[in-house]
Amino acid sequence: MKKDIPLIKVEDVAVAIVPKGDVQDEFWDSWIINLKEETLSNVLITSQGYGEMDGEEVKTSTLRYFFEEIGPLATVLIEPIQRSLFSITNEYWISFSIDGYLYDKRFVFVNGSISETHFTPIPFLGAKGVMIR
Repeated sequence: MKKDIPLIKVEDVAVAIVPKGDVQDEFWDSWIINLKEETLSNVLITSQGYGEMDGEEVKTSTLRYFFEEIGPLATVLIEPIQRSLFSITNEYWISFSIDGYLYDKRFVFVNGSISETHFTPIPFLGAKGVMIR
């Protein structure tokens, strides 16, 4: 039954959006960051954007990525993201397993949150960007 399923909070996994070079570049990169000392297995990531742009409702395609494993204290490139999409909400939904337990978490970058004013150092990348943990 549902009450018998333990709810374990996802910790030490993050998504970061980082400029490829200059902050004015058209494309930035989105990364998954494993801050755990354990390997993430069967990692499934879906990404999509939605919101209002120029007075019209927009929704991007839903993209899916799969990685068999993401090692401990490691980063993996998810996808490039266009600067023009920073004005809408960008969502990354991540599912993975550790020791046979399935975890999932939704990382939501609300419109306007991907900007230099929210930059923070990104672990393992040696760069600054916007990160949700």
